[in-house]
Amino acid sequence: MTRAWISAGTNVEPEYNMRAAIENLRQAFGELVLSPVYRTRAVGFEGDDFLNMVIGIDTHLPPDQLRTRLREIEKRQGRKRGEEKFSPRTIDLDLLTWGDLVDAAAGIPRDEILRYAFVLKPLADVAPEELHPQTGKSYARLWQEHLSEPHGLVELVGIFDNAGDAH
Repeated sequence: MTRAWISAGTNVEPEYNMRAAIENLRQAFGELVLSPVYRTRAVGFEGDDFLNMVIGIDTHLPPDQLRTRLREIEKRQGRKRGEEKFSPRTIDLDLLTWGDLVDAAAGIPRDEILRYAFVLKPLADVAPEELHPQTGKSYARLWQEHLSEPHGLVELVGIFDNAGDAH
């Protein structure tokens, strides 16, 4: 089994869609590791705030098949591919890492880890000592280095506990 980290974000009926994504991922992969949920401003367009979190799964699926499963979950939740890159989302599930694999052609690890607080902070919350496969730095250290930059996180949202249940 390989640990994969997935970024989840939504700004369309966000609490409903985040809960649905967690349940769909749980049905597909079993036990999940859930970060805290953060409310963040929309990036790249004017729109409602997003809810963002990171979800850990253990899987035998290779990255390409895992991405296919994530796209199926997005589609089931009403995501339409081909929308503008920066636009409202019912759910966005992005494969961040797959073990310690580095595959630039496949976009693993995903570059958003090092660019966006709404990806790095929740990853640092659930895997602080895990090392980024390219930099060799822990996610906690990367977050500390990122703190000097404006990051757009609005607030921690206490709507889920680690089991994904509503508070």
